[in-house]
Amino acid sequence: MAVTAPPGFTPELWEIFERDGIIFLEDALAPEEITHYTEALDRITAADSKFDPNETFGRENVVELDAALAELIDHPRHVGYAYDLFGEQLKLHISQFFIRPPGMTKRNLWHPDGARAVPYGVFSPRLPMQIKIGYWLTDLPETSMGNLVVLPGSHRHQYVDEYDTHELIPGELIVKVKAGTITIMNSSIWHRVEPNTSSTIRKNIFFAYCPAWITAADRILSDPTWLQSLTREQRIIMRSYEHGYSHAKPPASEFPLFLDRDTGTATDDGVYREDVQLHRRKRRTKAEEWIEA
Repeated sequence: MAVTAPPGFTPELWEIFERDGIIFLEDALAPEEITHYTEALDRITAADSKFDPNETFGRENVVELDAALAELIDHPRHVGYAYDLFGEQLKLHISQFFIRPPGMTKRNLWHPDGARAVPYGVFSPRLPMQIKIGYWLTDLPETSMGNLVVLPGSHRHQYVDEYDTHELIPGELIVKVKAGTITIMNSSIWHRVEPNTSSTIRKNIFFAYCPAWITAADRILSDPTWLQSLTREQRIIMRSYEHGYSHAKPPASEFPLFLDRDTGTATDDGVYREDVQLHRRKRRTKAEEWIEA
């Protein structure tokens, strides 16, 4: 049985997200939840022979590495924001974490996420085709702590002169957050990473979502045995299809992914005749409603 879509954007948050390309949800995680997810990262790094505590370290497809991270696939504290954008074709694009210790030498230059030769914005100038959810597990109250740096509003621009550099850009925002903060970011926003000259090890998790018909970034197919350990909604969001066209036309059994959070229904009223099957019906997203309002 389908469940109701979790909460997502408010009109106020949507306005900020459209303007800046990023929003901040402070105190989204309780202290015990921060510990819970931090311990998951520690378990993964302890088991990885490539882990170097003195250098930037990251893993992808982390949902398959630890059950504590798998529970985040459709966690109600954040998945509603992605559902507001991608609706019934919501897909997990990538799950990853980063550990950025003091003195690290590897850090990202200015870039947007996603395609480079023909960026997402060519096809969708207003709505993002990828949204990135950040879970911040470390207090980052100052600069030079391996901080994320973003250029607010730059998700609307496909060219930045400082691309592939660490040069400062007027108007850039060095992200200084408390542990337990969640960020929700348009993946087309230009961003980079600060050096870490502090004594703090930065730890964070990213979950990016996209429409089902965009290729996943960290997998082709998920492990079938692992998939059986997931809930119905989690399995759907992983979109592990052997037939390519299923990404555009998912199986009928996967509809609805969620019921409408306002009406509790699986369809949009008054749009189709009753004989049209559910999986063949278009369902409006919240983002569509806001744009047309």
